[in-house]
Amino acid sequence: MKLSSFLLAILSAPGADAFAPARNARAIQRSGSATSTSLLDTLSGPPYAGPSSKPILDSVNYPHDMKRLDMKELKQLAHELRWEVIEAVSKTGGHFSSSLGVIELTVALHYVFDMPEDDIIWDVAHQCYPHKMLTGRRHKFPTLRQLGGISGFCKRKESEYDSFGAGHSSTSISAAQGMSVAKSMLNKRRNNCIAVIGDGAITGGMAYEAMNNAGYLSSRMIVVLNDNGQVSLPTGTQTAGGVRPASQLSAYTSNLIVSKPFQDFRDFAKSLNRLFPENVQDVNKRIDEYARGLVTGGTIFEELGFFYVGPIDGHDLDNMVPILEKLRDSDSSKPVLLHIKTTKGYGYPPAMAASDRMHGVGKFDIATGIQVKGKAASPSLTSIFANALIDAATDDRAIVGITAAMPGGTGMDIFGRRFPKRTFDVGIAEQHAVTFAAGMACEGLKPFCCIYSTFMQRGYDQVVHDVAIQNLPVRMILDRAGVVGNDGPTHHGCYDLAYLGCIPNLTIMSPSDELELKNMVMTCAAFNDGPTVLRYPRGVGYGADKLQSLFGYAFENGEIPAKGTPIEIGKGRVIRRPGGIRALSEHSPTNGSKSSIGAASRGLLKENRVAILSLGTRLSEALIAADDAEAADKDIAVTVADARFVKPLDEDLIRELADENGVIVTVEEGSIGGFGDHVLHFLALDGALDDGELKFRPMVLPDTYFEAATQYEQYEMAGLNSHHIMENILRLVRKGSAKKVEVPELVEIEK
Repeated sequence: MKLSSFLLAILSAPGADAFAPARNARAIQRSGSATSTSLLDTLSGPPYAGPSSKPILDSVNYPHDMKRLDMKELKQLAHELRWEVIEAVSKTGGHFSSSLGVIELTVALHYVFDMPEDDIIWDVAHQCYPHKMLTGRRHKFPTLRQLGGISGFCKRKESEYDSFGAGHSSTSISAAQGMSVAKSMLNKRRNNCIAVIGDGAITGGMAYEAMNNAGYLSSRMIVVLNDNGQVSLPTGTQTAGGVRPASQLSAYTSNLIVSKPFQDFRDFAKSLNRLFPENVQDVNKRIDEYARGLVTGGTIFEELGFFYVGPIDGHDLDNMVPILEKLRDSDSSKPVLLHIKTTKGYGYPPAMAASDRMHGVGKFDIATGIQVKGKAASPSLTSIFANALIDAATDDRAIVGITAAMPGGTGMDIFGRRFPKRTFDVGIAEQHAVTFAAGMACEGLKPFCCIYSTFMQRGYDQVVHDVAIQNLPVRMILDRAGVVGNDGPTHHGCYDLAYLGCIPNLTIMSPSDELELKNMVMTCAAFNDGPTVLRYPRGVGYGADKLQSLFGYAFENGEIPAKGTPIEIGKGRVIRRPGGIRALSEHSPTNGSKSSIGAASRGLLKENRVAILSLGTRLSEALIAADDAEAADKDIAVTVADARFVKPLDEDLIRELADENGVIVTVEEGSIGGFGDHVLHFLALDGALDDGELKFRPMVLPDTYFEAATQYEQYEMAGLNSHHIMENILRLVRKGSAKKVEVPELVEIEK
């Protein structure tokens, strides 16, 4: 059938409105969300509960099982799927409300397209739980984000239905374009590549680089913009931009929603003419006159070369299914942007009412939405950092905080409540955040650029080119350093010491405990001679009792000082002397150590003297390992030191340890190429290894990716817990008679 005849048939067919909603549905237009009152009316108040059975969902194991369903059954499937997500995540925790917002979209996509031959890419991939449930993994959800279980993100090696892995954001359009071009060049029979980009991912600059190129190349692809009004986590943090989403694009798309009613299928059919080649458009001018004004040619997406469709209600299967079918069947090679409006947490009132929409949750009670949270013995390191920064900023008006769409994860939400006009959320834009901070530093402000370690990888060139080369005093605060637990390999902060340690002009420090974190915040605030990096892990503080018993602190009144004090740049410290003496207070441990006090009977031979040089929070494990090693061998004498800095190294401390000991073991929460390599490089150049009497062993994260598990399990796999350190010491001192440290292979864990 000719395209013109095809379009006329759409407009004139008696059943053309079969999937269209009642016209008064446009009243939904925009009173704040795209929610359907009929669904929410059934959930008027707690206690909330789902269906007692899920017969449609039970019949769907893979997408091909959906093809036989009619529209009524598809809607029932969506209802059952929504409650399956709610019930599953309530038992395990995980990313939650993003998936609830794409239930109908997921059903529509899998009904219309044929995966795995067609490609659907989820961006950010924490929207993928419904997708996983419809692609053979529903039974695995009790293992979500656990050791040996399924990932919380799309993962190519997990399923052929996961077209592209993504734990960061803004990558889907580039990947979809690459797939589309490859399918075309390889003359594949079908070329349907769909990028679902939402939850703020459209604010990332890479998305626009890809759209610019896709329009230029006329790559056949569909970009589904899942516009849920959420950019940052949580959206609504008090910042210099107010409490609205940290993106002018969000305001722009909201204006599209306000200025235009939701499109239904007939509206879309009228405007479909513009997707056709120009000669067909000339033939169809009579039809096209109906479309004028519906979606004018002034949208930013059309200027980038996309055919813009929308906005449409992303919870309305009646419209989404036929629109997606017509886009699928079109012969056009022009890229399409389908703009849908959804509500994050849709269908579960506790999520829709929460300030963060219950974006990421622990286990929770379905009836009320209340999360099951144990009482933390100590505050999180993130909150300790934020409050330390507030202390510094109270005394110094030049201090400002910057985050890239992660105010909750970096503590900038806490800082923003105290100093909203000095808090800047730039959206998912790490490159911009770093250079934005550099510009501030040029004018005399003291910017603290707070970004997860894994996300700082996205701003690497800016760290080198815009900050370090110009030696600008930007304070880069890297939360989530080391392994992060159940978010898995896309979120580990394993590489920062390696990728930043090679850059001149950087001062890099890592605290061993919460007091050191406070001290280092003050150190960064006071240091103006160049850029600084402060990296610390996910977790909580140790508390005053453990800091005194294990580390040897002597606190006045037994309380951790409320405010930190600057420390000397490049100076480490000895924490433990042989025999269990805690150097910070010169007292014996009260943690049950079996070490004999005093070093008189220990380490008479240099080869029996060991120094553990730790960086970061593995210091506690190093102290336990030292006590256990001395308890296991009366001849061994172990010194434990806290390096504090990677750059500059405390060369005097390292020389002292090399002169007094026959073995040095470095321990860090980072990959190969980090702190241990810097120490080894110094020792080699300083001649400490020339006579062959000093043994050196770096203990680092192995050269592999660690899947989702608890942090303890991941450090156990990495061989970085206390018993691994102790076994390493015994093996080195006993010349192989002790058990060799075995680090399990990741494939073994997966099996």
